[in-house]
Amino acid sequence: MSGFLSLALFLVAATALMAGFPVAFTLAGVALLFAGIGVLTGHFDPVFLEAFPNRVFGIMTNETLIAVPVFVFMGVMLERSKLADELLRALAQVMRRVPGGLGIAVMVVGALMAASTGIVGATVVTMGLLSLPTMLRHGYRDSVAAGSICAAGTLGQIVPPSIVLILLADVLSNAYQQAQLRMGSFSPETVSVGELFAGALLPGLGLVVLYMLYLAGLALFRPASMPASGGDEMDSVSPLRLAGLIAGPLFLIVAVLGSILKGIATPTEAASVGAVGAMLLAALRGHLTLGNLRQTVLQSAKMSAMVFMILIGASLFSLVFRGLGGDEQVEALLHGLPGGATMALLVVMATLFLLGFVLDFIEITYIVVPVVGPALLALGVDPVWLGVMIAVNLQTSFLTPPFGFSLFYLRGVTPDEVPTTAIYRGVVPFIAIQLLMLVLLAAWPVLVTWLPGVLYG
Repeated sequence: MSGFLSLALFLVAATALMAGFPVAFTLAGVALLFAGIGVLTGHFDPVFLEAFPNRVFGIMTNETLIAVPVFVFMGVMLERSKLADELLRALAQVMRRVPGGLGIAVMVVGALMAASTGIVGATVVTMGLLSLPTMLRHGYRDSVAAGSICAAGTLGQIVPPSIVLILLADVLSNAYQQAQLRMGSFSPETVSVGELFAGALLPGLGLVVLYMLYLAGLALFRPASMPASGGDEMDSVSPLRLAGLIAGPLFLIVAVLGSILKGIATPTEAASVGAVGAMLLAALRGHLTLGNLRQTVLQSAKMSAMVFMILIGASLFSLVFRGLGGDEQVEALLHGLPGGATMALLVVMATLFLLGFVLDFIEITYIVVPVVGPALLALGVDPVWLGVMIAVNLQTSFLTPPFGFSLFYLRGVTPDEVPTTAIYRGVVPFIAIQLLMLVLLAAWPVLVTWLPGVLYG
């Protein structure tokens, strides 16, 4: 009976989420409902709920999670500083005579903004508003323009410092400790944000390079789809001005990511440096007004409140799921699959990919990963490699038609003359590149584990 209740708990919660009910309250409400059913039927010990206040207190005092609102503030402030707008215009002007130059400029700016902000939705919308009309005006095929923007926007999922990676590091650290305790190790190791950032750095940069190689090849073999802009309709850009525009985000990336990877600062301290740096960049461009600051703080508070409410609701959900024996059933299922860790990983990755159509990365991180993570890690899977594989997998899911989140973000700011089917066609090559990256990471885990090993031993 308890096995049926744990399965029903998961299915009812997923159905309610797909129906559009608020995530945090759905998770908590459904969990309490099934906890009550379990108590009445004798399959749930209410003592489990006594641990919930301690979990909430642990969330409030978790130093890693403090970095989330600060990184959100940094990203929103950079968005309001109009840096992406100026940088895109400058790069587009410099590369105007190169076939495909505008598309490559979009990818470069997308990569810089991803590494500076780490917010996928904001990057896709910003790049869509800034670059899509320009690309269409210069004769780019609508599918190529839309696909490039979607792919560039989702780089924030995997390129550090990504909010996704911060949340994954927290969840995987707990899952890794549980797995070690179950295997009899009473001095468990943890997974730090720095390790996950280091593991994601080479795959993230690899995706940027593969994207740009694809665009360059498309411009070479199908120049009509990505023509050179030509002309001198834009003001000339001096090398000094271009260097000044690029220097801002590069400084933030080096200051934030470099200080974390080298162990000079914690993620929270580095995020604080990044937030101050974003404010300085906005001030240098005349955009650090009281109104902008107020809106940035308000938007950051809303996004952070959403994240932490989901976290608290998911904490109660996982507590009740464990009380009903769901974690033991998942572990028995994954460990009983033929093929061992390889088959278990394939099943989990396929499940996460499908869930990425209907659930946001925060929900997947805090609902699904705590359930499957300990079982996979108990099979000997490297936690950093698993975290990067999950991040790339979800990034691919968010690009895949017809339900990919990035497609919805771009559709919301796309002119009516660009059909939805053009967006779908445009992302297909980039999905293939994502899948290629997943295959490469699966075949050579050293692409993920090498840099953390060098930096942290």
